[in-house]
Amino acid sequence: MIFKHLLFSLTLATSIALFADDKPNIVLIMTDDQGYADLSIMGNPVLETPHIDSLARDGASMDTFYVSPVCSPTRASLMTGRYNYRTRLVDTWKGRSMMEPEEFTIAEALGEAGYKTGIFGKWHLGDNYPMRATDQGFQEALIHLGGGLGQPSEPRENNRRYTDPILFRNNIQVQTKGYCTDVYFDGAIDFIDQSVSAKKPFFTYIATNAPHSPYHDVPEALYQKYKNKDLTPVLLGNTEDADTVARVFAMDENIDQNVGKLLAHLKAKNIEENTIVIFMVDNGPNTRRYIGLSRGKKNEVHDGGIRSPFFMRWPAQLKAGARSDRIAAHIDVMPTLLEAAQVSLPADHPFDGRSILPLLKGENPNWPDRSLVLQIHRGDQPTPLHHIAVREQRWKLVHPTGFANERMPADIPLELYDMEADPGETNNLYESRPEIAKRLMQSYERWFTDVSSTRPDNYTPPRIILGTENETRTTLSTQDRRVTESGGEWLLEFQGDHTYDVEFLWKEPVENLTLELQIGTQRETLKINRPTDEARIQKIAIPAGETSLSTRILKGNPKHVPYHIILIQ
Repeated sequence: MIFKHLLFSLTLATSIALFADDKPNIVLIMTDDQGYADLSIMGNPVLETPHIDSLARDGASMDTFYVSPVCSPTRASLMTGRYNYRTRLVDTWKGRSMMEPEEFTIAEALGEAGYKTGIFGKWHLGDNYPMRATDQGFQEALIHLGGGLGQPSEPRENNRRYTDPILFRNNIQVQTKGYCTDVYFDGAIDFIDQSVSAKKPFFTYIATNAPHSPYHDVPEALYQKYKNKDLTPVLLGNTEDADTVARVFAMDENIDQNVGKLLAHLKAKNIEENTIVIFMVDNGPNTRRYIGLSRGKKNEVHDGGIRSPFFMRWPAQLKAGARSDRIAAHIDVMPTLLEAAQVSLPADHPFDGRSILPLLKGENPNWPDRSLVLQIHRGDQPTPLHHIAVREQRWKLVHPTGFANERMPADIPLELYDMEADPGETNNLYESRPEIAKRLMQSYERWFTDVSSTRPDNYTPPRIILGTENETRTTLSTQDRRVTESGGEWLLEFQGDHTYDVEFLWKEPVENLTLELQIGTQRETLKINRPTDEARIQKIAIPAGETSLSTRILKGNPKHVPYHIILIQ
């Protein structure tokens, strides 16, 4: 890893000297489970989002912009400009939501080009070294762990709170004050002020975990506002209760208020002219609600599950209200921002995406048709044709076999749509246009072969590394536990021979319990007689090498598996 950036650093010397004074600042905002049409500018008849809407009016937009059906794949593609299957990330949990550390991120590229880089909110590409945000180019990080607050990676004392959440600042646990989205934006604004004082351009990535579930802790005043509104126009077939949608919309409008606060701050600091502000979402809406002309929701490969708004405001360069109808996707963000920042990558660092800056500038370049492929489903590695969307400018091939299915069902037909004539994906032309279906199928087959051969061990999960000075206290949660026939295990690599204390935490006290810890071939037994919610095995000597860690209940309630396991070097 220490040679990861050497070639790139050498190529930057000239560009930094030439452009140090006029590099744009960058603010990238991506929300979690918001959906394409959770904006008033997208026709939502209930939700009020005037500040996000202003980014479309005052900036440029991509009318047809795609993301993955769920969050981690979108984040991997956003950070690397590459399809997530190249990055070893194939799911959102169970040890398959960790990104290969050798991937080169936008934060690393911009940091080496002289930018201050900060992330605020959701990373979800690895909780432990060497996959943390701070290991992957972010100089400042204020984030939650795992997939979100209220999920297995959070500290047990956070107790699913969105208000006053326990977060991690540069990998140190901190208690914060306020609603989580407010905390992220306030942290981002402080980071921007520090960058301005240091006379450094900044890359500020604000990735909210709202409006992701759970829904019990939302901004109260906004919840009351939407609870008292008629939500009938946004409820589709009564498949989602109005109270849940009111809570989601409360989180959405709170995001909008924070966007307004951010934009006002950029103006007050007199830096809005040369600051890029991007707004997008990570996947479709988390409930079956209003989605405009589209069909589908989160987890699905019809457009409602994979389409995102993409607004980019840059007053110094982009014409207000400019729009492009060309298809684009998350893989295009990194190359676009590097072009805007006048940063070049080495020729041997291939992108799957391409810069869409000429489209946003309205330069009408010679823009050939392209194929975008989106695929993700549960499981250890991808199955060909399982839960896919292949999109050309006009045509779209879909095989909606179900994100939740680890194995592809055999009875789901392929679908083909003319997206110009049928944006709602209602008229399946697969049988009547076989020549189009064949072409898109061939595009998919080439793509799958290509991304699957990125590395010799392409779908082997990355390992959590212990024994370095980078992380001397490693917390393991079920977020990164691999599922096995006998239960589960964490894939680890120990660097150097060291001694560790192993601490076990439970959410509730346990008693009369005997637990076996296995690390490689070593076995240790822990006996708990009296009620306690934590226990420790001390001074276990662990040799260097790749291994796995697992636990087993030998006596007592088999459900009393530890909530977290902490290895302390």
